[in-house]
Amino acid sequence: MSAATVTFDERGLVSVVVQDRLTGEVRMVAWANEEALRLTRETRRATFWSRSRRELWVKGATSGNAMTVHDVLIDCDGDTLLYLVDPAGPSCHTGAASCFFRSLEGTGAPGDVGARSLRAPFVLALGDTIRARREATSTKSYVKSLLEGGAALLGAKVREEADEVARAVVDETDERVASEAADLLFHVLVALEGRGLDLRAVLAVLAKRFGMGGHEEKASRVLEPG
Repeated sequence: MSAATVTFDERGLVSVVVQDRLTGEVRMVAWANEEALRLTRETRRATFWSRSRRELWVKGATSGNAMTVHDVLIDCDGDTLLYLVDPAGPSCHTGAASCFFRSLEGTGAPGDVGARSLRAPFVLALGDTIRARREATSTKSYVKSLLEGGAALLGAKVREEADEVARAVVDETDERVASEAADLLFHVLVALEGRGLDLRAVLAVLAKRFGMGGHEEKASRVLEPG
C-alpha cells in the first residue's frame, strides 16, 4: 500500500481505527494526514493529525503510552485505515485501556470492570472479571478461593481440567468437548492471574511462533531445567 491509494477527505485527512493486533481490542479512533501516515510507516510509532491543535502528534510522546504499529490496513473504499498495534499502557486520555468504555445509553466509566465487556473480545472481559474477584470474599467467590490456594492448587486444577478435555476428545460428544474446553480455558485464565500474567502475554508468545514450522519452533525455545 502507498499513500497514493488512500482517499483523503477535503481536509486532507483519513480516519484511523487503532486495534490491538493480538487481542483484537479496538483502542481508539483518530485522524491522519499524508505526513502522519508516512511517519507512522517509517517509524512504526502511531502518528496522527490533531484537528483541534492543527499539528502532528505521536501517541505516547508525552504520556509514555506509545503504540508500536505492526501493520497498516486500508478498507475497501480507501477512506479508512486500521493500525494494528502493540500498545504500551492505556490508550485513552482518561486512563482507560480503550476510548470505548461507555454504552450509548451512558453507562460505563473508565475504571468499571463491566465496561470492558461492551467493547472488548469476551475473553478479555472475562480476564478482567477474574482479576476483580481478588477483592471478593472467599466464601462468595470460587475464583478468589483458587487464587488464595496458590500455585499448587491452580496447577492441580489446570491438570484436572486438561485431563477432562483429553478424555472428552476421545470418548464424548462435541458439546462435551466444548464444555470441558471452556472449563480448561477458564482455569488457565485464573492460573495466569495467579502468576500476574494475562492472555496477551500468551498471545505474544504464539505470535512469535506463528509462521514457524513445528520442528523449527521447538528448536528455537530455550531449554529449561526439568
